[in-house]
Amino acid sequence: MPTGGPREAVAQARERVAALIHADAAEIIFTSCATESNNLALKGVAETFAMKGDHVIVSAIEHASVLETVRRMERQGKRVTVIGVDRLGRVDPESVRAALTPRTILVSIMHASNEIGTIQDIEAIGGICREAGVLLHCDAAQSASKIPVDVRVMQVDLLSLSAHKMYGPKGVGALFIRAMKPGLRRAPLLDGGGQEDGLRSGTLNVPGIIGFGAAAAIARDELGDAPFRIARLRDALQGRIETGCSGAAVNGDPARRLPDNLSVRFEGIPAASLLRALRGLAVSSGSACSSESGETSHVLAAIGLEKDAAASTLRISLGRMTSPGDVETAAKAVESAVREVRARLRGGE
Repeated sequence: MPTGGPREAVAQARERVAALIHADAAEIIFTSCATESNNLALKGVAETFAMKGDHVIVSAIEHASVLETVRRMERQGKRVTVIGVDRLGRVDPESVRAALTPRTILVSIMHASNEIGTIQDIEAIGGICREAGVLLHCDAAQSASKIPVDVRVMQVDLLSLSAHKMYGPKGVGALFIRAMKPGLRRAPLLDGGGQEDGLRSGTLNVPGIIGFGAAAAIARDELGDAPFRIARLRDALQGRIETGCSGAAVNGDPARRLPDNLSVRFEGIPAASLLRALRGLAVSSGSACSSESGETSHVLAAIGLEKDAAASTLRISLGRMTSPGDVETAAKAVESAVREVRARLRGGE
């Protein structure tokens, strides 16, 4: 901890988080998680600019913390447009332009999908929003630390972050608010002691914030090589699975996707059965945030997958510490599990 104590430690962490996304330290508000950041951004804009408009635009593949928030706003009288995506999970920037109205106050499009890894053209969408005078919020919880994120180049006005997505502690997140949009600061989600410039009152999670800052600094240092190394390992794993498992197909954009993400479906095999057979391998059947709901992924449905295809999808994530040996172990485990489950299904078990 810096010699000045907790106040200086938080200030240093704020500078480190800001540096990761090319922002100014004064533009960073610490929260408890990206879900809170998303809520703060959407509800804050809706309240602050209620006299200007009542229309919000989001994509069909947003995180639940965005989709559930706009559904609540809709019940309270706001108008919401949900933009579809193509089969690769891409938002067409022109569909954003077409959805804009004189009453639009906010567009919220995530930078990269937490389920299928597709990266959106936020820079193009940002240009459209800037031209129309509409605020743009971006959920970058999945992308920050994995690919470069520059809030100036992307032309975003608000951007959500999560510490644990970049190997930091759980229970801490951040919201970037562009300095030229101070009006949002009049609409805090939490009232109280006036912490975080009055926008987010409550005792700061100082240990978590310090850990967040440290994680952001490491992530910034690693951005030069790590994404390419992880992508090579991901591609090697994908090649092994596609070669060794008939009927395997990858979801999402094959080119513009996060380096650590591999969403793959196995024709005719329920993902739940594969999960039981994949002993010792930590994978999921959808979003880690909603894996216990048992419902079909709204992201996979949005890209046009039928229910059975969506139910046969596994999400495999690689990380900064993943090695070629780990990829080899994972590939063998998946191939073995697929053979085992298919044999059981043929046997009628």
